[in-house]
Amino acid sequence: MKELKKYSRELKEEAVKMVIEQGLTHTEVSRRLSIPKGTLGTWVAKAKADPELIDENGRTVAELADENHRLRKELPTAKMERDILKKATAYFAKESVTGTRL
Repeated sequence: MKELKKYSRELKEEAVKMVIEQGLTHTEVSRRLSIPKGTLGTWVAKAKADPELIDENGRTVAELADENHRLRKELPTAKMERDILKKATAYFAKESVTGTRL
């Protein structure tokens, strides 16, 4: 018969934070912390189902999950805008150098 492991409350909270707040996958967190993936999934599901769980900034798990989802959607646009600005800066820097020579 398989022996059940007991995990501390702190470990459970940290594992759930890694998934919800940091956006790591269940696989990555379970590998890093040596926790079965199914066990971690259960903890995360319970945390998401409890709207009363609040982080140190006063936000619920649901609010954190919504914010994480929104930020993940915005990230590709921000990266594209950054890359365009880098190229434009390089282009205008090159133009200003070649335009100033006599």
